[in-house]
Amino acid sequence: MTMVFSASDRPYLPRGVRIQRDAVRDRTVLMAPEKVIELDDIGVAILSRVDGQARFGDIIADLAATFGAPAETIEKDVQQFLQTLRGRQYVMVKP
Repeated sequence: MTMVFSASDRPYLPRGVRIQRDAVRDRTVLMAPEKVIELDDIGVAILSRVDGQARFGDIIADLAATFGAPAETIEKDVQQFLQTLRGRQYVMVKP
């Protein structure tokens, strides 16, 4: 299985994985069974768009417009971030 996202893929957080504000750490975290991963602002911006409905290409376009950055640069960074999470099964894909 390839980890590369195509423009039409619809990433989502699987059951048991969620984004939550951690009041103790005063940070937003990605919570998974027996794991807590602190997210920086960029991670939050990416994962807040990962809802199983938005296509990968649309997420890239939205991030590029929001941050005024080239879509090619955004895509490279988002690919790397989401591929890492996908490899750990914190992100899944609907075709």
